[in-house]
Amino acid sequence: MGSPSPSPDARKVHYGSSPDARVRRMFDILSRSITPQSDLEYDGPFQLLLAVVLSAQATDSSVNRATRTLFAQANSPQEIIALGVAGVIPHIRHIGLYNAKAKHLVALCQALLERHHGQVPNTRAALQALPGVGRKTASVVLNIAFGQPEIAVDTHVHRVANRLGMSATTKVDHTEQVLCTRTPQKHRLHAHHYLILHGRYTCTARKPACSTCPLAHLCPSRQEYMAT
Repeated sequence: MGSPSPSPDARKVHYGSSPDARVRRMFDILSRSITPQSDLEYDGPFQLLLAVVLSAQATDSSVNRATRTLFAQANSPQEIIALGVAGVIPHIRHIGLYNAKAKHLVALCQALLERHHGQVPNTRAALQALPGVGRKTASVVLNIAFGQPEIAVDTHVHRVANRLGMSATTKVDHTEQVLCTRTPQKHRLHAHHYLILHGRYTCTARKPACSTCPLAHLCPSRQEYMAT
């Protein structure tokens, strides 16, 4: 991903600008420098749902390693159920909380068959009623699989949004509320991808790359990290 230099117009928007103007400008810049896509490997809503459930407290690369072999052997709710918890575990053993996640995958697949004819539902209420599916997982599936402008906020998006001054919150759900209010409608669909990928590759947790960051001139935290 390239990191274009800020345009003359961009430099006019500084720390003193209104929060909404600064957030709008940040998303405008991110939309030009980041391709909004998930690092998870999946084919269709069902694989995406299982991959996101597995991704809790795990890296996308570790999930991809697991799902490559899992989906090669079981690629439907019926096949996951037939595999059973004992059959799922060998594929995901290297992922944190693998015992609980294996149980969630099997129970989730049973619920999909019993309640939704094996199909992944496209409403938040139905998704969050499934075993192992919380608000963030539901938001990701609704956004990526069904094109709904949900902003999925996890601890990483929470960190980046607060560091950039998009929010000033202590709780993930409060950050989601602020982002949903401040994010321009034209960027709502891809907002969480912009923040996730910006945090993964530029605004990293310990050593953010402020010197090459396309948002540095707008970021209230830049001086703190440039000094370290």
